[in-house]
Amino acid sequence: MKEVLTVVDMHTGGEPVRIVTGGYPAVPSGTILEKRAYVRDHLDHLRRMLMFEPRGHYDMYGVLPVEPDLPGADLAVLFMHNEGYSTMCGHAVIALGRYAVDRKLVETVEPVTRVGIECPCGLVVASVEVKDGKAGAVSFESVPAFLFARDQRIDVSGFGEIVFDIAYGGAFYALADCRQFGLEFGRSRAREFVDAACAVTDKVKRDFPLAHPDHADLAFLYGTILTDGGDGASSVATRNICVFAEAEVDRSPTGSGVTARLAAMHAKGEIEPGEARLFESVVGSRFTGSVARTMTFPDGRAGIVARVGGQAYYSGTAEYWLEDGDTLGRGFLVR
Repeated sequence: MKEVLTVVDMHTGGEPVRIVTGGYPAVPSGTILEKRAYVRDHLDHLRRMLMFEPRGHYDMYGVLPVEPDLPGADLAVLFMHNEGYSTMCGHAVIALGRYAVDRKLVETVEPVTRVGIECPCGLVVASVEVKDGKAGAVSFESVPAFLFARDQRIDVSGFGEIVFDIAYGGAFYALADCRQFGLEFGRSRAREFVDAACAVTDKVKRDFPLAHPDHADLAFLYGTILTDGGDGASSVATRNICVFAEAEVDRSPTGSGVTARLAAMHAKGEIEPGEARLFESVVGSRFTGSVARTMTFPDGRAGIVARVGGQAYYSGTAEYWLEDGDTLGRGFLVR
């Protein structure tokens, strides 16, 4: 490999966002899902090079900008991680909103600049706070989200019967109260949360076929979110941990996960449009969340559009390449 890959590194709530700024081959035109399939099938060696060691790590997360296809989109992106390519990523959208303003990819308007971001799940609109030309906090309106299955029960080896929901917030998640596993935030180890979440994910993938009203490519379980059972009301944040892809742990509260939780909460009558809620991650970072409005899918399914907000920061820039004979440099994982 003679090309140099250039990146800008950011993080949102502690979760990394490695944005590719140069060096990738051109991705053929088509829909965003077709672009996702092409990159998966033809350029996956570059994902492994950027996400895996020695340049990344097991829980690395990245963004590849591609040409937008949807009306209203200022940019389009593919998301990548340790397993492959996700359909939505809220923490990355928050970083991309700031990045788009700072890189002048959109016309800056104070006090709020709109950034339309085409994701594999659809168009997500970010609102970037701007003061004196500088971008600050970012919120976004999600693609339509919904509760797919409520109060389901499965027998999880080592834990017994577990009650959970399945909700979609740009990706599908199983949602479960961590107390069912004997876990407690601030006391239990991260490894215990990961083991419990992975056990749920594995079981749900086997036993619960998913369907999405827009596209079959969106109908897969991305991971499991374990919560503290709270609702984030009255300025008391509800804590959760999202374990997604191949047992990857999100350091942020998870934007698409917060969206899924809001959809489930609204379907259960636990939140009304306009009510603000607070969500906290395992590292203490926080996202705000609310139901911006309700909607109905063409098949009659009830859903919501959520608004999720947070703050992204820059970590640095880098250039990466692969020397002849460096087989390890192609990417590897220890954990």
